[in-house]
Amino acid sequence: MGELLSMYGGSGFSHSVGDRVRGKILSIDGAKVVIDIGGKSEGMVAEKAFKEAEEFIKTLKIGDEIETTVLVPETNEGFTILSLRVASENSLWGKIQDASEKATPITVEGLGVTSSGVTVNLNGLTGFIPMSQLGKVTSQNPQALIGKKFQAVVIDYSRNIRKMVLSEKEVTEAGEIAQGRTALKEIKEGQEFEGEVTTIYDFGAFVRIWTKGPSSPKDHQPLVESSGREVPLKGKVKANIPLEGLVHVSELSWEKISDPGSVVSVGQKVKVVVVGKKNDKLAFSIKQREKDPWDEVATHYTKDKKVEGVVSKLTDFGVFVSLEKGVEGLIHITKIPPEKSFSRGDKVQVYIEEVDAKARRISLGLILTAKPVGYK
Repeated sequence: MGELLSMYGGSGFSHSVGDRVRGKILSIDGAKVVIDIGGKSEGMVAEKAFKEAEEFIKTLKIGDEIETTVLVPETNEGFTILSLRVASENSLWGKIQDASEKATPITVEGLGVTSSGVTVNLNGLTGFIPMSQLGKVTSQNPQALIGKKFQAVVIDYSRNIRKMVLSEKEVTEAGEIAQGRTALKEIKEGQEFEGEVTTIYDFGAFVRIWTKGPSSPKDHQPLVESSGREVPLKGKVKANIPLEGLVHVSELSWEKISDPGSVVSVGQKVKVVVVGKKNDKLAFSIKQREKDPWDEVATHYTKDKKVEGVVSKLTDFGVFVSLEKGVEGLIHITKIPPEKSFSRGDKVQVYIEEVDAKARRISLGLILTAKPVGYK
């Protein structure tokens, strides 16, 4: 049968919808690509299939071998209708991977603005630029990016969920960011800085510090002003480079706090110590500049000692009492007479029942100033 088909020009096989076939481009003409797929008929990418892969097709030339997907096995005119969607997507994700690994800017188009960032289009794929990844100028008017083509750097992506996160400021503020990363390398854990609180969230506060830039002229990258103008550094003058780090809510104070805004405010000058550095991010602490009050708890609060404290928190299992800044003890519910009630801020007389400085726990007993109801 194969020999007979060969004699009459047949290929001995036919294609089905969804088949993946490789072929060589014969022509690219207007809105049509003709491909030799080795069968009894030629393949064609046209109309909707052409439109969805138009940007990819611009990168192709006659003679290129390409993988296609069969949409229609054979038309009345004898063509096999093909799609380049898979090849286009493979090419696109390959481009994204390469751009991400090399931190090479790619061109995207602004689609829309939300409270959390800007959505962009890259050859039919929707990406996202968080507000934190917009440059100083762009962040003032992100709406100006809608419908505009601009460059951004891929900082994260996942093909499985078709997700792509980009940074616009990695392009517009590349010089300043490069200097910041150079300065960041010189920072060591334990160093102390004076900084300024820039933003406050439920999980902590961001603090901006200033550190010296590179001292060698060849190491200098141009600074980028808010206007976009590059300002090269000259000589051996070290620039003050701004860097930001997070003071987690647990590192704001030795006291337990739930609202960072109750401890610091935007614009406030604070002194911080570096407690961590990972992935170009700094972690600061304010409390660790002060002595841990629990270091001397065992000597200050001995068993049966009577002290005065202030009610700091009410729970179902008892009352927490602040003995000093950063040191609390618990009066368990079983030690409180039924008729006794407390409010936050109340002063109470207590005695020390037990101290576990390692576990940072103090058990308190309530000093009764009146006979409990029913006492005989």
